[in-house]
Amino acid sequence: TAILQAYSRLVIDCNRQPHWASACPEISEATPIPGNIGLDEAGRAARRVAIFDPYHGAIGRMIAARPRTVYVAMHSFTPVYLDQARPMQVAVLYNRNPRLSKALASLLRDEGGLVVGENAPYRVSDESDYGVPVHAEGNGLDYLEIEIRQDLIADEAGQVEWAARLARLLPLALEALA
Repeated sequence: TAILQAYSRLVIDCNRQPHWASACPEISEATPIPGNIGLDEAGRAARRVAIFDPYHGAIGRMIAARPRTVYVAMHSFTPVYLDQARPMQVAVLYNRNPRLSKALASLLRDEGGLVVGENAPYRVSDESDYGVPVHAEGNGLDYLEIEIRQDLIADEAGQVEWAARLARLLPLALEALA
């Protein structure tokens, strides 16, 4: 089952604690976000009610209905941030339970030709993140959070390539947990 977020993270970042300033950033990298500048608490609350809460409510209901779920969060990252190139093509992120993430990282490295980051360019924490700490760790689920560099999935060919790679490797990573 896939539960998708259809809004830009610049409206409200559903992978951040909603009270964090970066959940509705006024600046993204070096670009001002006019719709967020001066956004008051009522505006932030309205976004949470309209976007954040329904998304996470759907995830919570799915986990409650299927308690043996493995939580997989899919994200992407820019190849360059604040003029710093990011050398990895893909990354796995984790907090307390790295087992599935490390299994996938190993499989990705075995593919050859990939630079695989672990907890880079981002890392998961209870303070800033929402999905992994609340849905996965909060329910005792195995999980992984995947970040793919955006230039590798910018067109259909790249999307198909990464979808096929992950469809092949995720079951192998799960087998490694057994």
